[in-house]
Amino acid sequence: MTTPPGVERILFTEEQVAARIREVGREISQKYRGRDLKLIGVLKGAVFFLTELARAIEIPVKVDFLAISSFSGSVPGMVRIAKDLDDPIEDQDVLLVEDIVDTGFTTRFLLQTLAGRAPRSIGICTLLDRTVRRIVQVPVDFRCFEIPDRFVVGCGLDYKQLYRNLGYIAVMNPEKTS
Repeated sequence: MTTPPGVERILFTEEQVAARIREVGREISQKYRGRDLKLIGVLKGAVFFLTELARAIEIPVKVDFLAISSFSGSVPGMVRIAKDLDDPIEDQDVLLVEDIVDTGFTTRFLLQTLAGRAPRSIGICTLLDRTVRRIVQVPVDFRCFEIPDRFVVGCGLDYKQLYRNLGYIAVMNPEKTS
């Protein structure tokens, strides 16, 4: 297997990622058994993770997506909804699916926005949790991996829209891509 330019090392292999997603899928299935669950993926990064996670969940799920965009040049965490949900979430059990929870600003914004729509419950599931950079505490219910303060790609995470399709999580050095 050849690693792309700029990839310093593989942090989690495809096998490790797949096994952990299956474990988290079982945990989610147990928690929400007998309930209607809606997974809400945050575009674009969460698409790959949400797809594998949904396959690992052993109960029926509904899926919806939203997209956010940052206000350029503004305070960290200042975002807006660029693509909203297709369907209402009132009185539904909702699980927000993120590729990475970092500072917590964006996740807090999304939680507050979705909570204002009166779901029955709302939780967070993330592929990667970078707690060392957390500024705003958010309640992460399910996490696959905690990672160090390094730039990572793969499984939906990108560098200039590239590397999302890697099946593993890798530490990236953008200075070594040329």
